[in-house]
Amino acid sequence: MILGLIWPWLQKLGLGRLPGDVAVERDNFQFYFPVMTSIIVSLVLTLLFWLFRK
Repeated sequence: MILGLIWPWLQKLGLGRLPGDVAVERDNFQFYFPVMTSIIVSLVLTLLFWLFRK
């Protein structure tokens, strides 16, 4: 939910349209799955939680 709230700012940083993100656009259909963005966000959050735990 928090990621959804800060998504507009993350897009300004370049996240959301990285190579590896799947985007399919048809006449009246759009599908977007941010694979690479999800991996990067997951790695950053894992590192932050690991650092704060110690």
